[in-house]
Amino acid sequence: MSAETPQRAVSNGAPDNEEDTFEKDLNEMLQDAPSLNDSCSTVQSGSPRKIATAAAAPPTTFNSNPADSSHTRPYTGPPEQEATPSEKSKKTSNSNGMTRTISSKLYPTGCFSLAATSNIPLSSPQSNGDFVPKGSVTQTAVSKIDTIRSWSLNTYKCTRQLLSEKFGKGSRTVDLELETQIEALRETQRKYCNILRLARSLTNHFYYVVQTQKALGESFSELAAKSPDLQEEFTYNSETQRTLSRNGEVLLGAMNFFTSSVNTLCNKTMEDTLLTIKQYENARLEYDAYRNDLEFAQMGPRDSNSIPKVEDAKTKFEEHKQKYESLRADVAIKLNFLEENKVKVMHKQLLLFHNAVSAYFSGNETALDATLKQFNIKLKTANSSKPSWIEQ
Repeated sequence: MSAETPQRAVSNGAPDNEEDTFEKDLNEMLQDAPSLNDSCSTVQSGSPRKIATAAAAPPTTFNSNPADSSHTRPYTGPPEQEATPSEKSKKTSNSNGMTRTISSKLYPTGCFSLAATSNIPLSSPQSNGDFVPKGSVTQTAVSKIDTIRSWSLNTYKCTRQLLSEKFGKGSRTVDLELETQIEALRETQRKYCNILRLARSLTNHFYYVVQTQKALGESFSELAAKSPDLQEEFTYNSETQRTLSRNGEVLLGAMNFFTSSVNTLCNKTMEDTLLTIKQYENARLEYDAYRNDLEFAQMGPRDSNSIPKVEDAKTKFEEHKQKYESLRADVAIKLNFLEENKVKVMHKQLLLFHNAVSAYFSGNETALDATLKQFNIKLKTANSSKPSWIEQ
């Protein structure tokens, strides 16, 4: 916005007097205006109080319109731009009756009243500027702390009980009948694992025997074709080795079925029962630890401070007692089921192993095939690979 040109209302006077009066009025108006250096220094120094004072100070005007007398305004543009100038008007008259209206516009370059506005509250009345976490986060943190605290106390009590039992200073709960069955199961598992290891070793060695018999039969067959003088002898031996290798593959199928069943019994069925036994032993250790705590609390004096501790110890003792008795019943049931299952499985597998080995070494091919049919064993032939996409 450019400055307005001074207008003359009446032009009937001497030119020199008019110019002198104009310069005099202009100097008086500039003297009445606020100092630009003070405003600029206020903005540069960054004093909020001075900025607010400079922004609120009304401009000096003579017969001016209030709507046009704004000295400063909020500005958010770049510093290179200029603020809206403040306008000042002054009406003068000279001795000749001439009247002038002078309008001046001030451009305080670089002097701005900075105002930052935002509709986002920096703090709520409830938080007073402090960070307030959500209720769910707080509850989760508290629950985790409680869980860690409970686990630490339980671990400490169980470790103390275990060490006292090892050094013979603490008492432990013993179920003689159940402990005997558990020890017998562990001994049975060790023996069955040994049988499994030997059966696998026999199966691996016999596999190489069968492969050797097959290769030997092929060699005899080739020599029978190339040796006319020994053709009959080579042919007999070739057929014998082929028969042995064919029956050996049948026996290998029976032996693989035997080792697979024993492996399931040892490493799955028995292991599942032993896992329950391990849980039972941990529950027994916790039960004894809290039982000793309850006995120690009951031995102390009865007062207002000890009664709540005794009640708390009694509650935890009852909780672990119920857990211990429940797992003890589970172990007893699983031991009975395991014994019945073991008898059924091993009766079938031992009969299979005996019949297959006897039929093979006696040369009874018919009995060997009947044994596999009796136990529903299907052999995997050498060409029994995955069917092609055409056959599918």
